[in-house]
Amino acid sequence: MTVLVHVIETALPVLAALLLGMFCREKKFLTRDGVDALKKVVVNITLPAVLVDSFATAQYTGQTLAASATVYLLCCLALVLGWLLAKVLRLPGRLPAFLASGFEAGMLGYALFVLLYPNDGTANFAILDLGQCLFVFTLYKALLSGKNGLKAVAKDILTSPIIWSIVVGVILGASGLYRVMGSWGVSGILDSLTSFISAPTGMIILLTVGYDLDLKQLRIRDTSRYVILRLVTMGILLLVLLGLNRTLLGGVIHEGAAILMFLLPPPYVLPIFSDEPNQRALISASLSTLTLISLILFAVMTVLV
Repeated sequence: MTVLVHVIETALPVLAALLLGMFCREKKFLTRDGVDALKKVVVNITLPAVLVDSFATAQYTGQTLAASATVYLLCCLALVLGWLLAKVLRLPGRLPAFLASGFEAGMLGYALFVLLYPNDGTANFAILDLGQCLFVFTLYKALLSGKNGLKAVAKDILTSPIIWSIVVGVILGASGLYRVMGSWGVSGILDSLTSFISAPTGMIILLTVGYDLDLKQLRIRDTSRYVILRLVTMGILLLVLLGLNRTLLGGVIHEGAAILMFLLPPPYVLPIFSDEPNQRALISASLSTLTLISLILFAVMTVLV
């Protein structure tokens, strides 16, 4: 009975937020512009607060930095595997390979991790996110938006609140300044501030995901090959990461965080860079399908955990 209650406690908020998002779409309580505005609030205000706290409280050792570097390299490998599998599955265009790499950690991962591991601290997830976030904002973005050039990519990086919040958090944590603040008794001020600002992050994220999750528009048959591409790639790389963690990395990675990250869908910005309307529709449908699969697997994970 206790296990069942814990599963309900973990999964019910996710389900409720998704259903509320779908309800808001059906009843037109929120418009597309309103949802886009909520996403901007998350990306520019509440999520940066989460990241500052996560990276400030993370432990920076040779092993944890190696873990971040490993995730970066695995994301690079995912692009290569995605390209090969796209050829095997005969998927047209240049975007399917990108569907195989990157994670929507910011808009989904942190919210789910907190629900699943409320007592473990988001720093465990942040160490992995550091590697994939650097990948997404550097190589992934550069290759994806190729015609815009490196100058445009560099501008995106320098003006991104996500990147700057990571920089601030890493400086506080890696330099030991956050621990010094704790010895002075003032780190609680920062904790209180980031905690207050970040509090609605999970609800807002899942509400917007629910709004976009139109089950009537999911084309399982048309998108099945795209979904297979993603799931096969993630399955291979997760096994590689867990193997490295238990051998070369000495178990420094929180395996629950690793499994959760590799269950996440690709970055939601992917359809924006589609070259053709038809491909954009297929990629968007694939992202919706993969999001639904991620949430189903999350529910299964709550039972196992």
